[in-house]
Amino acid sequence: MIARATISALLVDDEQLAREELSYLLKEFADIEVLASAKNGLEAIKLIEQLEPDVVFLDVHMPGLDGLELIRQLHAAQPRLPIILITAFGTTETAIEATKLGAYDYLLKPFERDQLLATVSRALENRRLKLENRTYQSNLESLVEARTDQLQAAMSSLERSYDITLEALGDALDLKDAETEGHSRRVTAFTIAIAKAMGLPHEQIPIIARGAFLHDIGKMAIPDAILRKPGKLDADEVTTMQEHCYKGYQIVKKIPFLAEACEIIYSHQERYDGSGYPRGLKGKEIPLGARIFSIADTLDAIMSDRPYRPKQPFHAAKAEIEKWSGRQFDPEVVKVFLEMPEKIWDDLRKDIDGQISRITYSAGARG
Repeated sequence: MIARATISALLVDDEQLAREELSYLLKEFADIEVLASAKNGLEAIKLIEQLEPDVVFLDVHMPGLDGLELIRQLHAAQPRLPIILITAFGTTETAIEATKLGAYDYLLKPFERDQLLATVSRALENRRLKLENRTYQSNLESLVEARTDQLQAAMSSLERSYDITLEALGDALDLKDAETEGHSRRVTAFTIAIAKAMGLPHEQIPIIARGAFLHDIGKMAIPDAILRKPGKLDADEVTTMQEHCYKGYQIVKKIPFLAEACEIIYSHQERYDGSGYPRGLKGKEIPLGARIFSIADTLDAIMSDRPYRPKQPFHAAKAEIEKWSGRQFDPEVVKVFLEMPEKIWDDLRKDIDGQISRITYSAGARG
């Protein structure tokens, strides 16, 4: 006898006597409940959807939808449902065709009890294994999803730790170049604001932000005598200073996390008309992040105090950027910048100044 007592079956046969005989054998000797019986394939499809049997027995030759076509449809819809073909005219060709279409096995009429029980037992065991495999796959998918979430959380945490390190590095650079204190933070905030106004993809913003924040990292390799010289640089000193783009690129390109950001560092002094340095890139040859940064950098430079001039108001910076559109700056980026509310820049400067004050206070308290 079959060990499970809660198995249900559907019988599909146009002969009532065959249905009654099979129903009796299944109930008495296999403890299988026959939920219903159908006289043809169309009835069977409706009943299977309603009753969801564990196993289906069906005849080959039936009016309307024959057994082989029904097997094909059922297997396509429910591949784990065991289907056992029953026929009084069994041939090897029919059995092979039924198996190809999705039947598990076939039985000959009149039914032989031992063969019936053995066939049913194998079919139900096969069904059990398929269901277990389905459960295992589902659990595995859930486990993989959970592990993926954990990995993403770990990566986000690691990424944040990288950014904290970069912040410390940028602040150290600002301290080295005292006249530009807070410049890296401000220009990064300005760059992010323009990038968002341009509708750039969310995942591209952090890359551009890191490139903007570390744009002057190559100045770490510039001698202090040149970097902090109060007067005007001579020709040789200018050449040395201009090397900071390439030196910064060399420093950052070794860090996989910053592979894309390093292109902004390398290109942040290029000009849209090709007159910039170090490579004389022109137009769209310049990475978009660097083209955005160029405007943010000029905006901060004009609105900040310098040894050679006091800071100027926003409208002066705006006029200068508009004037150099198409020459120093990408006109498409300039257009977006000009349409942004003036209040954004004041708010960002105040926010960055507040951050710097807190950092300075914390450092003093620790000292």
